[in-house]
Amino acid sequence: MTIAADQQTLIRVCDISDLEVERGRAALFGTTQVALFLLADGTVHAVDNLDPFSGANVMSRGIVGSKGETPTIASPMHKQIFDLRTGECLEAQGKDPVALRVWPITLIDGAIHLDSEDLR
Repeated sequence: MTIAADQQTLIRVCDISDLEVERGRAALFGTTQVALFLLADGTVHAVDNLDPFSGANVMSRGIVGSKGETPTIASPMHKQIFDLRTGECLEAQGKDPVALRVWPITLIDGAIHLDSEDLR
């Protein structure tokens, strides 16, 4: 989970209570799709919903897990595994690794916000 600094450019996405633990949700901002994940420890992560390997907007339907202490999301298409904190591809399933974009979020009074500057 990352905290953004400038609250004037923040866009409210949803309340944390709108998310289910370890189940993804997609949010649409113009043509940009973001996948949101609430983990069992209460942290929230946001990454691109676009799977860089298949080109489909499906990461919000991925499988949440972990590798050691690293929270992960596995693509529902070809099972590549990504670090939810950094977007790094941890298992590329024989392909060249490609990272997911990570979206900084801000939590304000139980609501999740994205910075509109990042959505450009």
